[in-house]
Amino acid sequence: MEACSRQLWTLKALLQSFGESTGLRVNHAKSMIVPINTPESKLSLLANTFNCEVGKLPFTYLGLPLSLTKPKVIDFTPIVNRCERRLAATSTFLSQAGRLEITNSVLSALPTFCMSTFLLQQSVIEQIDKFRKICLWRGSDVNAKQRPKAAWTMVCRSKEEGGLGVINIRTQNEALLLKHLHKFFNKVDLPWVALIWESYYSSGALPGSSKKGSFWWRDILKLLPKFKGMARVKINSGTSCLLWDDLWGSDVLASKFPELLSFAKKKTYAFHPCTLPESTA
Repeated sequence: MEACSRQLWTLKALLQSFGESTGLRVNHAKSMIVPINTPESKLSLLANTFNCEVGKLPFTYLGLPLSLTKPKVIDFTPIVNRCERRLAATSTFLSQAGRLEITNSVLSALPTFCMSTFLLQQSVIEQIDKFRKICLWRGSDVNAKQRPKAAWTMVCRSKEEGGLGVINIRTQNEALLLKHLHKFFNKVDLPWVALIWESYYSSGALPGSSKKGSFWWRDILKLLPKFKGMARVKINSGTSCLLWDDLWGSDVLASKFPELLSFAKKKTYAFHPCTLPESTA
């Protein structure tokens, strides 16, 4: 919200009305106001208006590090530490099948919520994989000298392909983030979807080589080629698909009709289907 006393008073009144109607009161002392480009003099006034503390960036919300810039590797330390703490001593007494189950259902699931939001750095994934390998091959003994029985790339293959079915963290991370592109191109009724369309693509252009937006959106756009390779076009308004470069059925028209493409004046604009009169064949 804007750093406006009037808006803050309105928000406070709404919360008080909510508390009176439900019996759930807001604890202002435990609340926090985080400034962005706000003068100190005005900030103290706003904090006194809401009777809350003044926080600063970055801060943690629902276990996620939030800031105006991309989180650093050190900001993901709590997630890595949780994976390390899960190496309980009881895993030493489990069979190989039991440790495999813990690796896949517990250690692989811990970073899922974070992977649904951020594109993790490779070093963070390597740290998580380190503890997954220890759990699978050594139990809970970090210093054990037991060698792995199979390469990790083989372990992460599906059982049908001769692997153990352990989740590949990088692939899982990208798959969880691809859903944001699905929501964006289908213009799902969400505030962030409307904000990005209005802020960066109101002229009719679609995401491509240009790097517009926040660090989060730029990370999402890195997955655009993979999304385009699996998403098939279903004609609706035609404002979120490309005639030549998107996948229509099983073909990309630019590859199927290269000679026809050479006559097109605008090769990268969104596809806008024309509406014909009812009497026209």
